[in-house]
Amino acid sequence: MYEKDGEQYFIVDAHIALWDARAENQLNVHGKQFIDCFYDYHRNLSPEEVVWDYDTYTYYGGDRLMKDLFQDGYVDHAIFQPARLGAFYKNGFGQTEEALELVARNPGKLTYNHNWDPRFEQAGLDQLRRDAERMNLKGVKLYTAEWHGDSRGYKLDDPWSRRYLETAAELGIKNIHVHKGPTIRPLDRDAFDVADIDKVATDYPELNFIVEHVGLPRLEDFCWIATQETNVYGGLAVAMPFIHSRPKYFAQIIGELLYWIGEDRILFSSDYALWTPKWLVERFVDFQIPEDLPEYPALTVEQKKKILGLNAASLYGLDVPRQLRLPAGAR
Repeated sequence: MYEKDGEQYFIVDAHIALWDARAENQLNVHGKQFIDCFYDYHRNLSPEEVVWDYDTYTYYGGDRLMKDLFQDGYVDHAIFQPARLGAFYKNGFGQTEEALELVARNPGKLTYNHNWDPRFEQAGLDQLRRDAERMNLKGVKLYTAEWHGDSRGYKLDDPWSRRYLETAAELGIKNIHVHKGPTIRPLDRDAFDVADIDKVATDYPELNFIVEHVGLPRLEDFCWIATQETNVYGGLAVAMPFIHSRPKYFAQIIGELLYWIGEDRILFSSDYALWTPKWLVERFVDFQIPEDLPEYPALTVEQKKKILGLNAASLYGLDVPRQLRLPAGAR
């Protein structure tokens, strides 16, 4: 919980990871390219005083994660959004079993979302059923640009992908987080295009599609889709750190999102460990639209509370303490 000027904020970090990108886990040069690109994002968009050293960044472990999020970072609940990247890392990039152990050791603080790749076809579908039962899945994180054999990406509306979405709905996995944002070396930019969101959001209204990184650099495309599809949400991972490095650009992002999709469908994310939540939460609570952008109205405390945690809490059925809820009728 974060408190400022007499206001209390329930914080849900809706996009975190526990990864292992150390040299011994890299399968090939692409594993190093990927984590180096991550580190460049971290180093170039963070305030200097919160930049990590490279070795720590490649693997930081669960104890560091818990401290950065819950002890120092004001977070009340956090949601794992792992990437597998099996073509780049021997034991995968996101560390499933380590993350699940953290969830078990910290009841009420963490939710684990898993991942799938429809190019594994029936074998992967069978695995999804087993995973859903063992992991108590409420959501998944999909990486449509992930490499698999000779394939360098897939679309959400591919035939096998549709079968996975149908199975997710059947299993009660309602929150489909999809990376639709900046490319990461060596992945292909076009494989993250947002157009397929439009199709599946229409065809599967029982599912929530959380577009991570709000489609950047395709924000306009995302907004035009999301304003029509009421089950499409915007995750602020990667957008958030621009509050430091390019505050006017961040103001335009948040202003456009509020104009097109409204305050109830925007989710705060630090994208840990790309960035840490403490400074992002502090700066967002203090942030206001600059006066030289008059087309965007001022951000209200109520809007900030929704974005920082209450919207994600609603999607995931989290118990919000009474004193941290909005007054009746405010939602």
